[in-house]
Amino acid sequence: MNTGKRIHLLCSTICLGIFLVTSNLSGADSFKEIETKAETGDAEAQFHLGQMYSNGQGVTKNEAEALKHWIRAAEKGFTAAQILLGLMYENGRGVIKDEAEAMKWYRKAAEQGDANAQYSLGVMYANGDGVIRNEAEAIKWWSKAAEQGIARAQCNLGVMYANGRGVVKNEEEAVKWYRQAAEQGIVRAQLNLGYMYALGRGVIKDTTTAYIWYLIAGAKGDEQARKNIPIIEREMTPSQRAKGQRIANDWKPSKFSGQVQSSRNLP
Repeated sequence: MNTGKRIHLLCSTICLGIFLVTSNLSGADSFKEIETKAETGDAEAQFHLGQMYSNGQGVTKNEAEALKHWIRAAEKGFTAAQILLGLMYENGRGVIKDEAEAMKWYRKAAEQGDANAQYSLGVMYANGDGVIRNEAEAIKWWSKAAEQGIARAQCNLGVMYANGRGVVKNEEEAVKWYRQAAEQGIVRAQLNLGYMYALGRGVIKDTTTAYIWYLIAGAKGDEQARKNIPIIEREMTPSQRAKGQRIANDWKPSKFSGQVQSSRNLP
């Protein structure tokens, strides 16, 4: 099981893109109405005003003005703005890349309990981006995110527990987190969960269950899972293979239970 050099490549990371933010502002609110609210110090209005400047919605597009209003919202504790600034500084989108500044904004949102910020903060600690590398701190923040249902954090926790990175090795705990991520559709977690069942690591060996997870991951294009399928089939009876294929074909990911503010992939 190749753990990779950078943790966030294991199970994907959140990257710059479209925010899904619950808003009390009406879609009919005009630029002027939102601008007026923003001038009174309304952090949500400041955030949306930044979006309007960034998108040229009701006003001439102006990225500098957008950034100004996002910073104002973030300084007032609006988590969506804090995360957005973290993403911008981490990736150098619209600002000079500054990982320490990204850490600052992620931490502010994470400390308010935002699960995506907690996940991103864990990534920064795991990779030593903008901070001294600290896998124990990565575990701490991923644990908080994982408990809120962030599947990528769950998958990464599985990797850390399976390999004793930043935490005492615990294969039973690894299986627990792989399972939660796998059930939400994270392909690498599905592959790794199949691996644990195939070898009886952290769980009673179960060839059929391993086969099911390999089939599910393979159907999503995972090449390693596809390579593992014919190998494990040699240990199975025709009825076991038929049962596994039926279950894999009927499988559907569980509905995400956490509140996601963003779901993004870098090109």
